[in-house]
Amino acid sequence: MNYNLHPIFVHFPIALFLLYSFLRLFPWPKKLPTVDWHLPRVVILVAGLLGAWLSNATGEIASHIARPNRSILEMHEGFAGASVNVYVVLLIAELFIFFQPAWLDNKYLSFLKPLNSVFLFLKKVFSQNWIMWLLSLVGALLIAMTGLLGGVMVYGTAADPLAAPILKLLGL
Repeated sequence: MNYNLHPIFVHFPIALFLLYSFLRLFPWPKKLPTVDWHLPRVVILVAGLLGAWLSNATGEIASHIARPNRSILEMHEGFAGASVNVYVVLLIAELFIFFQPAWLDNKYLSFLKPLNSVFLFLKKVFSQNWIMWLLSLVGALLIAMTGLLGGVMVYGTAADPLAAPILKLLGL
């Protein structure tokens, strides 16, 4: 394939992940208390992760077409992978908060009893707003760094006033 499709796909997970973080970081649920925010957040994360998968696949192709600076590319890939990992953890956390599995109360699945305490512990941990807020903030910062490094590969350091100081900070 001779086409660089990465710029087409990469903006969808960026927008969806930042939208998720925006919903978590700012007090929208308090302003609209009648809205149940769990399902929209799960859908946003699933769509963002699907977009991230497409972005990763097209990014591999783009790296062979454009042949960018290898050290910046590796740093870009590292931040992209870290941000996806954070949003995978957030999706798992949202699922723990959202779902109450039937096996917790099923007497025929008593052999799963040891998992009950683990499930309930994780549900309690992920129900802490400050943990979800912190993970969302870290995810948004990682996405911002990934985008900055992607922009440096495409436009150089002159397009973003933060690029040169951040590259220096990263040792690039």
